[in-house]
Amino acid sequence: MIDSTRRRVVASAAALGAAAVARPAPAQSGYPNRPVKLIVPYAAGGGPDLTARKLAPELARTLGGNVIVENKVGAAGLIAGEVSALLPPDGYNVLLGGATHVIHKAIRPSVKFDPVTSFDPVTLTSTSPTILVVPVDSPYRTVQELAAAMKAKPGVFNYGSGGIGTAAHLSGGAFCKVLQMDAVHVPYRGSVEIVPGLLGGQIQFAFPIAGTALVGIAQGKVRALAVTSAGRMSQLPDVPSLKEVYGSDLLVQESWGCMWVPAGTPKDVIAKLFDAAHAAHATPSVREFAVQSGTDIVLSKSPAELGEFTRSEMGKWAKIVELLGLKAT
Repeated sequence: MIDSTRRRVVASAAALGAAAVARPAPAQSGYPNRPVKLIVPYAAGGGPDLTARKLAPELARTLGGNVIVENKVGAAGLIAGEVSALLPPDGYNVLLGGATHVIHKAIRPSVKFDPVTSFDPVTLTSTSPTILVVPVDSPYRTVQELAAAMKAKPGVFNYGSGGIGTAAHLSGGAFCKVLQMDAVHVPYRGSVEIVPGLLGGQIQFAFPIAGTALVGIAQGKVRALAVTSAGRMSQLPDVPSLKEVYGSDLLVQESWGCMWVPAGTPKDVIAKLFDAAHAAHATPSVREFAVQSGTDIVLSKSPAELGEFTRSEMGKWAKIVELLGLKAT
């Protein structure tokens, strides 16, 4: 499902079946004839917001209309998901969804939307793994050396994250559980505290997102031991993936982004958005921004392919959440 450097999702023509709901909207003649909203689940100025603002003018150019960015902030992206699921299915409301919505649905099943049935898929847009790092002066130069030391000293090693349920927490927790190791999770107030925690000795390893980790690696502050993509990252060709070393699919953990529209959106409108997204992501400015942020641009071959991918991710993250005991009661 993933080649040596980036994800290739598996197509399935049946994927859209479960997303159909009894809220059909009429086909839009002359679509778009008013601004299309890109709904970003996070605050202005952050990585997802900057990505959306880089993407919006390219989408507008292809669609032949205006595209505006609207931030709906709160509850780790859940508010944007809940609001977007109830918006008119007319193609003018596009949620920049992704792994966070699948993960938090697994943690809190009571969330008032379902990533599969509440939305119609448009396309996957990007993937980005976390990176297992240690301080640059750490004695451990391979993931196998780190794992051996952790097994020899259960409960002695600490790993940090930007908070419970974040990518760094889930990657670290799964790493310990799958390899049957005992380490202490140290949740900081935000991911920016991970590298200082490593340098200060409070934690011995961590799984920051690629954008954060690559900066620390370039600055000579941390050393990469492994990545959580199934294959190696193009930016770190000498660093193995955990899947490569240990074989477990539960160690394949990537933050992925996509475009969803409210369920019932006309198929011809979805097709226009799909084509526009592919054209926009092919532009040099969008591609260069992705490389700088440690993200791979990966596009679905069809909307149905994203639907099948979302289903598979729902199943995987349900297992990881159960493994870590994170499901809310």
